[in-house]
Amino acid sequence: MRLDKFLAQQGVGSRAEVKQLIKKGCITVNGRSCRLADMKIDENADVVQYNGVPLSYQEFYYYMLNKPAGVVSATSDNVNDTVLSLLKGVNTKNLFPVGRLDKDTEGLLLLTNDGQLAHDLLSPNKHVKKTYFTVIDGKISVKEIKALESGIDIGDETITRPAGLQVLNPDTAKRYLPPSFNVEKAEACYILLTITEGRFHQVKRMFQAVGRNVLYLKRIAMGNLSLDPGLKSGAFRELSADEIKNLKKV
Repeated sequence: MRLDKFLAQQGVGSRAEVKQLIKKGCITVNGRSCRLADMKIDENADVVQYNGVPLSYQEFYYYMLNKPAGVVSATSDNVNDTVLSLLKGVNTKNLFPVGRLDKDTEGLLLLTNDGQLAHDLLSPNKHVKKTYFTVIDGKISVKEIKALESGIDIGDETITRPAGLQVLNPDTAKRYLPPSFNVEKAEACYILLTITEGRFHQVKRMFQAVGRNVLYLKRIAMGNLSLDPGLKSGAFRELSADEIKNLKKV
């Protein structure tokens, strides 16, 4: 790999900026000053230092974000804040969200630069499970549950794939709700819904198909990755080695 490309990937600066740093003698390779931006290095073996600080090579990055409402799942937007803007102190170049959550939807969002993993997780043929905590208006009937579990017409060419549905009591629901939400509302019903597709506004449209409106929506799992319960709304962290390994088992 070219030295300037390596430095840019590690967040030292843009390609133009790192070339200037190289010219100034700020970079050493295996203890020797290097002033050639196009020098070829072994990113896995050579020791590259910036002002005496070693730089470890990492090709792919994986971040778990507890997305809050009000930000969009995009890399750029002319009107709204994006999920990338929440990754303070992180070099977000080449990072992107895996899939989308609606602006008003909260919860688990994976951000990475690993295109192959993103493809595997989003591929319609993989049927990767996604679980959402959902609050709907009114109690749900057995008939409505069976319709959602079996597959339902939401206006597309085909009905939805079979879903998993679990009704929660208010005490259990508290672990997923923001403190401001009143779990004692008699007209609300708390549900964990697991789907294996990613159609446009799918969860909301599924409940609308049985005459229910979604009052609150939060994704809590995707594939083998679950939202860290200790991660506050708007906070993020890198995935552990085990989480990455399990996530790739799709």
